[in-house]
Amino acid sequence: MAKVCDICGKKPLSGHHISHAHNVTKRRFNPNLQRVRAVQAGRVKKIVVCTNCIKSGRITKAP
Repeated sequence: MAKVCDICGKKPLSGHHISHAHNVTKRRFNPNLQRVRAVQAGRVKKIVVCTNCIKSGRITKAP
């Protein structure tokens, strides 16, 4: 499963872990993705959506 939101296209960002001694190592910020049964174009599909899109009402959940 690709770590990309099917609605907004949100994907992982990169950054750094920074310790107290200022040792810097790479890290990855993953979006909070959920598998959801949603209505798309009049049909029920399972899609991968970030929680931001679910909360903002960009999708309609299937009953």
